Formats: sequence, C-alpha cells, structure tokens
Amino acid sequence: MIIRLQLLFQPPAAILSSSCPTTAVPKPCLKSRRRAPPLPTHFTLQNSLISHQTAATTTTDSGLKFREKISYLQSLGVNPTKALQKNPNLRIAPLSLLLSVEHCLSSMGLDRSAVRRILDMHPQLLTADPYADIYPILDFLLNEVGIPYPDVKKSIVRCPRLLVCSVDDQLKPALEFLKKLGFVGPKKITCQNTVLLVSNVDYTLAPKIDFLMGLGFEYDDVSNMVLRSPGLLTFSIENNFKPKTEYFQEQMNGRLEELRRFPQYFSFSLEGKIKPRHQTLVKHGFSMRLSEMLRISDGEFNARLIEMQLQLVERNL
Repeated sequence: MIIRLQLLFQPPAAILSSSCPTTAVPKPCLKSRRRAPPLPTHFTLQNSLISHQTAATTTTDSGLKFREKISYLQSLGVNPTKALQKNPNLRIAPLSLLLSVEHCLSSMGLDRSAVRRILDMHPQLLTADPYADIYPILDFLLNEVGIPYPDVKKSIVRCPRLLVCSVDDQLKPALEFLKKLGFVGPKKITCQNTVLLVSNVDYTLAPKIDFLMGLGFEYDDVSNMVLRSPGLLTFSIENNFKPKTEYFQEQMNGRLEELRRFPQYFSFSLEGKIKPRHQTLVKHGFSMRLSEMLRISDGEFNARLIEMQLQLVERNL
C-alpha cells in the first residue's frame, strides 16, 4: 500500500502574500518641459527627517529579527556561530522557515533532542524548504525503500545525513545497486542499515566490492558476505580492508574460506583484538577458528586458554 505524507503545516504568510497580484503604476505624462518650482525648505527637511527615521526603524526591526533567530537556535540547542558559518543563508531566512523545519521533523515522531542533534550536525537543513527538500526524502524511505512508518524516524536518527542527500542523484542509485547485490525480500534494506544509502555507488560501494573480489572471491561469495555483514560496505579500504587482509594472510596464514564463512572479521579492531589474541595463541602454540577467537569475551578467551593449557599438560602425563 502506498503511503503519502500529509503536509502538516501551512506556508508562512509572507510566502502567500508574495503571490498576490500588484497594480501597475502608470507612468507620468511628460508633455511640458517647464521646471517644477523648488520645494519649500521646511518640506525638504521634514521629508529628509522622515526618511532617516524610516531607515532607522527598518534597521532596528532587522536587528531584532536576527536576535530572535539567535535566541531560537540557542533554545533549540544549536550552536548559532557554527550554524551561521555553515549556512550563511540563516542571516536572511525568516524565523517562520526555521520553525517550519522543526515542525516537519517533529511530525515524523522525532523528539526535540533528536531534532537538535540533527540540525546541529547539518545546519543547512535550517533553511530547507520542507515541501521541496525534506518530505520527498521521507516519501522515498516509506514508499520506495519500504521502511515502515514507525521505523522512519529510527533511520533518520541513525543517519541524519539522509536528510541532506538528493533522492535522484544519491539515494535512488544506491538503492538500485544494493538491490542488485541482494538486498531484496527478507534481506531488504531496513532502518538498521539505511546508512548504506548515503554511500556513493562509484566512489564507495563498487570499489569495496571490487576489492573483495580482487582477493579471489567470486561475486556471489562477496554478495553473501555483505548480506551477512552489511557493515562491510561502511569500512574503509585503506584503513580497514587492506591492513586486516595483510595481517590475516601474512601473519595468520589464513585461508579465504575462513573469511567467506566469517566476514565479521573486518569489524573487529586489528590492534585491540585481532593481533593480541592471535599473538597470545601463537605464543602458547595453540590455534582457534577465526570466529571462536574473536567473538568470545576477554574473560572467556582467557578461560579457553587455560583450559587448552590444562589439556596439554594432561596429554603429556
């Protein structure tokens, strides 16, 4: 069933008034070339004084409106200095636009603390047009990705960057790529992994698939590995895949079959867990399956180590 978002608030009055027709002012007839008599001195001075007062009032009103926006950002918990640096349009945007953005996000079930975090991370959203920029993304998540309505806010909280991505240029191409990779049916994209949608196909997703295939895996193997561990598509090739693959092959003498069965290997810290545990096992002359070595807690790992030492002693008696 197709779900369509309701537009829950009316456009600011300023926008409506701008659409009202204006009456054309007729040009004066220039039949006579006679010079108009000079205005009285008192009229010129009075007119000048009125113009000066009007300009001063306009400047005062502008400053007051700007301070109101600053006060609003502070009440929301958004850093005004950071927001203005990243989004200069805030200086001229009406407060009503900022309020409409907060209302739009709140209408999706986001509490004010979540709204604060999102707008502080992405201040460009503060001057976004909810109808043109935000609702199309929510509609895409609901109807094209198939995220259930209650889970849409979870997707946004986990990955606020979704709200600043182009549907046509970024989100749709990523979704199509992931579907071809196997993210369909029971394995379809959920609120747990919508973060994959913000990854560029040509510069992020495809190169990671190519790297894994370059290790010797078939495409179907890589597809199954990624479906079992979607986080693989979020890891850096240079900072994750390469150093962990080198250690696995050169120091652990590991076989590709082990990585195919346990792709979660890449999600563990090389310096914090993989190296220390492997080196401990080597030191004592023991070995464990990759999944067994990494999945268990530190306490259980030490207990297993003691158990293997006792078994070795018993065999030598």
